[in-house]
Amino acid sequence: MNSNMDEKLRNLLADQVTLGLSDDEARELGELLGSADGSMDAQSFELTAAAIALAETRFEPMPASLEAKLARVAEEYFGTAEGEVDESIHDQPTRAFRWEEAKRSRSFFDWFGWAAAAMACIALAMTFFYNQNRINELQAKVEQLTPKPTPEETLAQKRDRLKAAGAEIARAEWTKGNVKETETVTGEVVWSDAKQEGYMTFRGLPVNDSNLEAYQLWIFEDAKLEEFPKDGGVFNVTSSGEVIIPIDPKLRTLDPKAFAVTIEKPGGVVRSDRSKIALLAPVKPSTT
Repeated sequence: MNSNMDEKLRNLLADQVTLGLSDDEARELGELLGSADGSMDAQSFELTAAAIALAETRFEPMPASLEAKLARVAEEYFGTAEGEVDESIHDQPTRAFRWEEAKRSRSFFDWFGWAAAAMACIALAMTFFYNQNRINELQAKVEQLTPKPTPEETLAQKRDRLKAAGAEIARAEWTKGNVKETETVTGEVVWSDAKQEGYMTFRGLPVNDSNLEAYQLWIFEDAKLEEFPKDGGVFNVTSSGEVIIPIDPKLRTLDPKAFAVTIEKPGGVVRSDRSKIALLAPVKPSTT
């Protein structure tokens, strides 16, 4: 390649890097590069041009205030060992960075929450003891106002109360039947038609073996001692002395004329054969 062509090639390469080429110039550059002997290299020109451009570029220095601020921020967040910071950057003294775990301080609201919880517990305890005392006081008042239950009225008291009713009460005294063991028994019967209530009193009636026999009361409304008297209840005697037995009629009874006690099988019978009449008690005529 002659000196003219070599000069032309250099100019095109320089223009390509700095200004850019037109289509015709690019075509011409291609032809010259194809005939070049290798002493010229487009890549070398590009690198050379870039170095020249960087060498001619002027960099504005960072403002001193910004540089100092950046240094302080870097020191605060990353830390710097003493002596490693250029004192010309800023006038503030440097300090060694120490990594310390932050201590958590309790705020007013933290202490207030605990205090509120403690006060709530104290208030709850006071309320409990106050209510417990009130409950105890009310229970004591209820016990004072509640009438004491009287002892259950005994059969003797019930009998005497019924006897005190006067003329409306039917009365009868026991007499012997056809059983030798009961010939000496004494006692009485009282009965109220209005209350359908009555009691038998026995003195000396023998204790019976409930596994073998039972006493049964019969109520006669006919003075001739009808064939089917009313059942007045089955009972057993478990102790000697005076015995009081309530009358337990199975049917409503009015104006009885006589009472009889027979000895039957355990549990009683529907109709007695009257083979064992322990006692008889004809009702006394009213004196009123």
